[in-house]
Amino acid sequence: MRMNNSIDHDQLFKQLIQTFFLDFLALFAPELLSHIQPDTVEFLPQEYFTDLIEGERKAIDLLARVELQVPLSQPASGKRRPSQAQMVLIHLENQALSKAQFEQRIFFYFSQLHNQHRIPIYPLVIFSFETPYRPELSEYRITLPGLDVLSFKFHAVQLNRLNWRDFLQYQNPIAAALMAKMRIAPEDRPKVKVECLRLLVTLKLDPARSFLISSFVDTYLRLNAIEEDSFQAEVAKIKMPQEREKIMQLTTSWLEKGLEQGLERGLEQGLEQGRQMIERLVQRLLVRKFESVPKAVAHQIQQLSIEQLESLHEAAMDFSSIENLIDWLAQRP
Repeated sequence: MRMNNSIDHDQLFKQLIQTFFLDFLALFAPELLSHIQPDTVEFLPQEYFTDLIEGERKAIDLLARVELQVPLSQPASGKRRPSQAQMVLIHLENQALSKAQFEQRIFFYFSQLHNQHRIPIYPLVIFSFETPYRPELSEYRITLPGLDVLSFKFHAVQLNRLNWRDFLQYQNPIAAALMAKMRIAPEDRPKVKVECLRLLVTLKLDPARSFLISSFVDTYLRLNAIEEDSFQAEVAKIKMPQEREKIMQLTTSWLEKGLEQGLERGLEQGLEQGRQMIERLVQRLLVRKFESVPKAVAHQIQQLSIEQLESLHEAAMDFSSIENLIDWLAQRP
């Protein structure tokens, strides 16, 4: 699926990872996290450097200063190993495009950051592009006859080489979001979207953080009409009614967001497109519950306003028969 070039990928990833920073480290750098004092995490103001390869001013994506408890030298046998506090920087970059000499660029960033702050730096890169699938380099080396001058390494997380199924086991909001960017077979796209949302609703996050993740998933797993039908079928298979309802509430929030964006492009066109989207969602939900909807009832639904369709979507979750739907419609003005 070709991504919209207007999407600010770096900003989306920065917002996600800054919000769930420790969760990200728990998933991809657990050994580092085990030494971090959580209450010491401080995100530094964005820094700009001249890119020595492209000759342009570049912004550091994310820079966090943290305190580590690092072990001292090996103690005598039987004694507890002592530790001391050490301030370090965690430099995180999201790379949405595959570029030549990227490992050299990360070394330049490291050098400039180290020269400025003079404390240890942990460089970490997320490769978030869809293709190519080959492993990206995570080391910059300079070797001359008789001397290895430099071996600079950084921690690389290449999402398109990760299997999304391996992350279903983690009760982690970053897993719920980033499964949407891992390598997914075309036929699995609707299922992955459902699994992302199922994991999300089990985390019981506050509404703002929940919407951040669900919006991230919807941005990178935007389904076509056929996939949307498969998605609805997968949701219908969920046995727990409360879980199904919460997932449907998330999809309604996407529609409302899409409607707002549509209104920015043109009031009348955006309003009608938004109403049609919500109507299709309601019609699919009713068909899943009752197998079929009488034509006269479907026609009544077509006449409802956006606000009425949203109310019907919420009410339909509790309908047990088609008569409940008919009674609900009869009460509308």
